[in-house]
Amino acid sequence: MRNTTKITAAVLVTGALTLGLTACGSGSSDDKAKSTDTLVVAATPVPHAEILNYIKDHLAKKAGLKLEVKEFTDYVQPNTATEDGSVDANYFQTQPYLEDFNKKNSTHLASVATVHLEPLGLYSQKAKKVDELKKGGTVAVPNDADNEARALRFLASTGLITLKSGSESTATPQDIEKNPKDLQFKEIEAAQTPRSLQDVDAAVINGNYAIGAGLSPAKDALALESTKNNAYNNVLAVKQGNENDPRVKKLAKLLTSPEVKKFIEDKYKGSVLPSF
Repeated sequence: MRNTTKITAAVLVTGALTLGLTACGSGSSDDKAKSTDTLVVAATPVPHAEILNYIKDHLAKKAGLKLEVKEFTDYVQPNTATEDGSVDANYFQTQPYLEDFNKKNSTHLASVATVHLEPLGLYSQKAKKVDELKKGGTVAVPNDADNEARALRFLASTGLITLKSGSESTATPQDIEKNPKDLQFKEIEAAQTPRSLQDVDAAVINGNYAIGAGLSPAKDALALESTKNNAYNNVLAVKQGNENDPRVKKLAKLLTSPEVKKFIEDKYKGSVLPSF
């Protein structure tokens, strides 16, 4: 049986209390001691925890890695838990999101491996094509700054809107210059965008949440984000200073192995794309 657990407040508190012990001092003796310990990794359920559990079940033992996966359903707790030492690493976010999170929360997280891309998709229960979206319709977009700007750039690429020049990297609905269909935008937590589909005309949904809601991005999306020159690859991240933890290095190698590449391609069939 997989040792996948849900994070609890008690774990977070325990991690915070022990941070002072785990954060002080690092060296070769510490690294050697760590190498036999269980590596605890925070991940959102799909596809990140699924990929990690594939490694745990099929590859970790041979590589000499003890792996535990803790599932989160949001984009904040995995980073705060990594920062305070409740977990050793996380695998759920893009590089731009990590950088924005560090800036806004004074955290000290660093990526150690680039693993995959989850293309954003535009989904609807009321239209079968982008041009069928009704005038004045409501479109849900993620409310965190990084994903919202990404979603609006994606919508601009479909021709639904045009953004003001120079606003692309930090775009909000206020930066929309042209909106031929007079679309209204509803900003909600990224994890809730699939549930919003019954209440809005369309929603821009992150790939992991789409898959977790039973959607197939490659088949169900009205439009899908292009992978060409896409900066939004998902990364394995740790707190700065832990990049050379031997357990982390083992996991990074396994995450970018031919076996994991084949697993991603076979399981997600184009809805999740290996980046290595």
